[in-house]
Amino acid sequence: MGIPMGAPEFKVREQLQQNNINVFSSNYTLYGDLSGRVMNILRQFTPNVEDYSIDEAFLNFDGVAIEDYHDYGLQIRKRLLKWLGLPVCVGIAPTKALSKVANRIAKKFPEKTGGVHVIDTDEKRIKALKWTKIGDVWGIGYRLTKKMKAMQINTAYDFIQPQYENFIKREMGVVGLRLRSELEGKPVLELEEALETKKSIAITRSFKTKLSKLDDLKERVSTFATVCAEKLRKQSSCCYSVNVFLAKDPHKTKDSRTYFSRTETLPFATNSNITISTLAVKMLEKLYEPNEIYMKAGVIVTQLIPQDQKQLHLFEEENPKHQKLMDVIDQFHKKTGERKIRLGNQDLQHTWIMKQNHLSPNFTTNINDIITAKCQ
Repeated sequence: MGIPMGAPEFKVREQLQQNNINVFSSNYTLYGDLSGRVMNILRQFTPNVEDYSIDEAFLNFDGVAIEDYHDYGLQIRKRLLKWLGLPVCVGIAPTKALSKVANRIAKKFPEKTGGVHVIDTDEKRIKALKWTKIGDVWGIGYRLTKKMKAMQINTAYDFIQPQYENFIKREMGVVGLRLRSELEGKPVLELEEALETKKSIAITRSFKTKLSKLDDLKERVSTFATVCAEKLRKQSSCCYSVNVFLAKDPHKTKDSRTYFSRTETLPFATNSNITISTLAVKMLEKLYEPNEIYMKAGVIVTQLIPQDQKQLHLFEEENPKHQKLMDVIDQFHKKTGERKIRLGNQDLQHTWIMKQNHLSPNFTTNINDIITAKCQ
C-alpha cells in the first residue's frame, strides 16, 4: 500500500481505516516469548544458531547433511508456521551478508520463491547484488547511503567493484572491507555466541503525559535506576558508570538542542537500588532546566563486571547493609511477582505502563489470555 516501515500511525490512520486494517500496540511480553520459541525450533534444524535480534537469526549448516537447501528452508518455514502461526522468510547463501540479501528477495517475491531463496551460484549472486539497492545492504545506513550514491554506488553490485575499494576503506574501514568480502561470497563473519550477560543495561521511556516539575522527573528517573539495579542483580553483575538523559518536547522549547545527558563513574562497583538511584537523581538535578517540558528520560548503567569479581576499596566503599537489603527485596518480589517494595522517592501508585490502547492478549504468557477453541 506504500506505507513505509516506521510511519506514525496517526499520519496514515485514514488510509488504514479505509482499507479495514487492524492496528495493534507493542506487546513486548508476547514478542519475547514467541521469539524464544522460534529460536528453540530453529535449533532443531542445526545447533549452530545466532539469535541476531528478537525477530532474526543466523543459522550455520556446517556438519548438517542437506541434499536440497531450498526444500530445507521450506521445512523450516512450514514448521514455524504450523507450530507457532508465524510466517517467516528464509534466505540461504555462503555468507551472512548474502543470506540477508537472499532473505530480502524471499520476502519481496513470496509467490515466486515460496518464502525461501537460495543463492548457491555465482550467477544468482551477481543477479541478486544488481537487484539490491545500496541503502538495503546490511550495515549501510542513511548517511552512508547518501555518500555512496554521490560516488555512483547505487547497488550492492556497484559496492564490490574494484574502483571503489579505497573509498569504502576510507569511509567504513575494516567493517566495509569485510562487508565487501561477504558480498563477494567470501565468508569472514562467523556466528557470534550468545552473551550470558549484557554489556550495558538501559531503561528508557517516553512519559505518558509530558512532565515539567523536578519532583515528577525525580520519581521517574529513580524508578528507571531501580529497575536497572534489579536487572544487574538478576544477571549477577555490578556497574561502575551511570548515564542519565533527558529529552525535551521539541515543539514546546525554544532551544535547538532537545537531548541532554550526563555520565558519572562510581568509586566502587554496585548493583544497589539506593546507590544507583541516588546518583541518577543527583545527575538529573544538574540536567534539569525549569519551565521546560520533558517527554522522555532514561538511565543506562555501563562498565559492568561480574558480581563475584567486585573488589573492596580502602577509602570509599558501599554500605555492606545494601546487599542484604537488596537480597530481601529480590526474594520478596520473586515470591509475589510484583514490584511492591520501592524507595521513598518512588510513587507506589505510579507504574510506567506504556500507552497501549490497542494491545493484543498475551496468548502464551497469561493464563487468562489463552486461546479458546470451540469444537463441534
